[in-house]
Amino acid sequence: MTDTVPPFLNVAHSLSGKRWQARPYDERLAWGLAQGRGLPEIVGRVLAARGVTEEACDGFLNPTLKALLPDPSRFRDMDVAAERIARAIMDGERVAVFGDYDVDGATSSALMRRFFRAVGADLRIYVPDRMKEGYGPNGPALLRLKAEGVRLVVTVDCGISAFAALEAAAEAGLDVVVLDHHAAEPRLPPAVALVNPNRLDEDGAYRTLCAAGVTFLAVVAVNRALRGAGFYAGRNEPNLMEWLDLVALGTVCDVVPLTGLNRALVAQGLKVMARRANPGLSALSDVAGVKEKPDAYHAGFVLGPRVNAGGRVGASDLGARLLSTDDPMEAMELAQKLEAHNAERRAVEQGVLADAMARLEEHADELAELVFVAGEGWHPGVIGIVASRLKERYSRPACVIALEEGADGAVIGKASGRSVRGVDLGAAVIAARQEGLLMAGGGHRMAAGFTVAGSKLADLQAFLTGRVAEQVAAAPLVPTLELDGALSVGAANTSLVDRLNQLGPFGTGNAEPRFAVTDARVVRADVVGANHVRCILQGGDGARLKAIAFRALESEMGKALLMGRGSPFHIAGVLRIDRWNGAEGVQLLIDDAAPAQTM
Repeated sequence: MTDTVPPFLNVAHSLSGKRWQARPYDERLAWGLAQGRGLPEIVGRVLAARGVTEEACDGFLNPTLKALLPDPSRFRDMDVAAERIARAIMDGERVAVFGDYDVDGATSSALMRRFFRAVGADLRIYVPDRMKEGYGPNGPALLRLKAEGVRLVVTVDCGISAFAALEAAAEAGLDVVVLDHHAAEPRLPPAVALVNPNRLDEDGAYRTLCAAGVTFLAVVAVNRALRGAGFYAGRNEPNLMEWLDLVALGTVCDVVPLTGLNRALVAQGLKVMARRANPGLSALSDVAGVKEKPDAYHAGFVLGPRVNAGGRVGASDLGARLLSTDDPMEAMELAQKLEAHNAERRAVEQGVLADAMARLEEHADELAELVFVAGEGWHPGVIGIVASRLKERYSRPACVIALEEGADGAVIGKASGRSVRGVDLGAAVIAARQEGLLMAGGGHRMAAGFTVAGSKLADLQAFLTGRVAEQVAAAPLVPTLELDGALSVGAANTSLVDRLNQLGPFGTGNAEPRFAVTDARVVRADVVGANHVRCILQGGDGARLKAIAFRALESEMGKALLMGRGSPFHIAGVLRIDRWNGAEGVQLLIDDAAPAQTM
């Protein structure tokens, strides 16, 4: 049975120290949504808590591109960009795509290359070396491409802040089209076209698109331009929908809100991914052991980190090459390389994280609104992941800086930052660059990157902390865990999970439903893997539920669960279908716990 939301959900007594807070919802709306569609009341509650109205419900449950895809011409410079790229294809010009080394950049680069290949054209993929070249377009790389005979460069997931590089390209007579989504400034770099839903002269309606989404819209526009020019007379037009798996992967991994158009792109893209038509994604799924139908979790936490691994500790272009190849043999070879790089990445990440946390704990009493930590010898390829871990641990924005000594003896810091809801970190970094505190930098609300001279670290920390503090003053940072309600152990069944899964894909902007399983006794608990805690929970009616807390062995929660056999807990987490040896059940992925008797 499902229960009404009990008062304890609004009290801070959890083992993590977070406040458990019920998501607010309109009871009348929740009832109407459930009754009108034959859904359990608790599913109607989840829909209502996400702002889904009666009018929007059917579109939410079945998001389609037909209803949500905008005319690409609504974006500034899109028609100019499409015309220039189409002309390059028709004239047989040499074209290169300059992509970022993360998943969003890799999927965007691969999408563009697949489109070019489908229309009989060639496209050179260039991904900068993270260690040697850093993020985004750089002058020497663009000039090398021009020397190779490239006449047009299309940047994806980068370029909107590359003033010096694009000025060098313009002076050399190299045409550049920018497809980006990062925060823009009033002044724009020189280019044939700059397509970015976050340009200040856009209306902001599509500001949450990632680069893969922007690139897909650009491909739609180029395809239309080619059609209008008669290019497809006597030849087949490509099916653009077959590449939505790449768009879905990039959208999920860039952690943009899965609402509106993004939701439709991911929902439809996951269907394409399930067909396993992309040899690279199929090989990567096999190497990673993904056997079930892929969902947003697989994209974000299984496939994405492996695509990213090449840019973090290996060859930066491995991900784009994997996603754009049609050769199954090459795909498997690249997938295995990425798997090996991912294992290396995990080991490196753990070392940097341990060092960063040790430094922070030395000054735990001085922790401000911004976590800001720097260290020598840290691998720049993992600092983004470490920043995410620190953000989760301390419930505040985090910047992690890898320091290294340059050829001239000066110390340079390469940094990555991750933010929390309510704090626009990208804007703060751009402001720091405008103040002369950074050598380079940019980003968006939830993530940013920058390069800083070691001599300016202290000033930068003070500046960013001040900017973050201003935003926090308006909306204080209180570590919370939002819950959609409470369940008994017996209510956590496959029927409920199947109904909840209809509300996916889940991610930022459409959080996976999280519940408190109440008065559950731990009848068994042990350690699995390196540091995961696995439990069997039992309710008052004897019903049992499998549960697991990842990376929890050293935490207060993990220790309490291991020592709490026979003790009652309220346990918060998300419910997933668990398939094992042909059987299907439910497993609770534990986020937090609280001893029931203390509530």
